[in-house]
Amino acid sequence: MYVMKWKEFFTQKELKHTPSFDGRSVCYPSTKILQDYLAWRQVDCHINNQYNTCFWMLVKSGKSKSEAQNYLKGTQAREKNELLIKQFSIDYNKLPVMFRQGSSVFWEKENNNVISQDGASVKMSTKKVIVEHCNIIEQSFWKAHPGILDETARYREEVSPNFLSV
Repeated sequence: MYVMKWKEFFTQKELKHTPSFDGRSVCYPSTKILQDYLAWRQVDCHINNQYNTCFWMLVKSGKSKSEAQNYLKGTQAREKNELLIKQFSIDYNKLPVMFRQGSSVFWEKENNNVISQDGASVKMSTKKVIVEHCNIIEQSFWKAHPGILDETARYREEVSPNFLSV
């Protein structure tokens, strides 16, 4: 779909090469291990984006790619924040949350009242795909979306997985 709908979303940009994506499917033995893994992925998203933001700003400012890479080698988050603020007037913590925390894609159950053919109101459950840019490390996320970690529901469903972090 990414390739098929390219022109709808990027009308001014020609797709020169077919993109490829890294993906994996893993069965985790417990919800705690799954939460830890997803938290690690979110932190990794932040680290990679912060590095890339610094890297491309350095390149834009005139450094070669290898100079920018060497400049950033061994730097910590605090040093990257200082670089962005002092040299480029960018407060990394004020960038849109989508870039700092990534995108979380998951199913959410919706209960709907549907009118049947005989006119009776019937409750019907459907699943809806949700995309959020939020902090999945905090327990408040998991409390707000208990269906993601509901193991009994997950095994009953025909569609899985219930969660994808990008």
